Amino acid sequence: MCGRYVSTRSPEDLTGLFATAPPAPDLVIPPSWNVAPTDPVWAVLERADRESGVLERQLRPLRWGLVPSWSKTADGGARMINARVETVGEKPAYRRAFAKRRCLLPADGFYEWEAVPATATAKAYKQPYFISPEDGSVMAMAGLYEFWRDPAVPDPDDPAAWWSTCTVITTEATDAAGRVHPRMPLALTPAHYDAWLDPAHEDPSALRALLTTPAAGRLQARAVTTAVNSVRNNGPELLADAPAAR
Repeated sequence: MCGRYVSTRSPEDLTGLFATAPPAPDLVIPPSWNVAPTDPVWAVLERADRESGVLERQLRPLRWGLVPSWSKTADGGARMINARVETVGEKPAYRRAFAKRRCLLPADGFYEWEAVPATATAKAYKQPYFISPEDGSVMAMAGLYEFWRDPAVPDPDDPAAWWSTCTVITTEATDAAGRVHPRMPLALTPAHYDAWLDPAHEDPSALRALLTTPAAGRLQARAVTTAVNSVRNNGPELLADAPAAR
């Protein structure tokens, strides 16, 4: 799975990397070294401009944890942070979004945990690893997004009446990630950005062909401080090397 990740690139950097229109000045997401479920995250997606109707690639904030449009409440969103690639096209919660509402979720890398058993002198604990591209490039995690209407807000024109949420698609882990956890976020290469983001591209077979397990040799895994275990902690110090084994 992917339950925590790092996203520190500025909107200016992301608009250049993904060739998007710049976000509105009032849309601000600070850099995060500990992105957690329900946090706002930057997403790259394509939607028609409201005034011109022209398809536009946008950089927009979404809430991590998908709430299907048909859901009666938003309660399950925090649990729907990941969608398995093996079933994403069939599951009712993701089927519509897979067909029409796909996005990219930029990340510097992600965290996974490895269980360390107790010893005669130390208790069992979970060791976090930061897993990232070896060359420092951005990870364009494949994602889906949805819009959910909050029935508790009577005015549909009130921005609070609509939730924009997302989920990360995961696959079997390979390379360095596979030594820590059996699942990992599925990242797309730049050659596949256009086809994945195009809302008119609805052929399930063609979409699945884009979601292939990445080749080995691209990721590195590094043990980092257990401070990342708490969602209350945030900052570049979370990427510090783990202390020597206990």
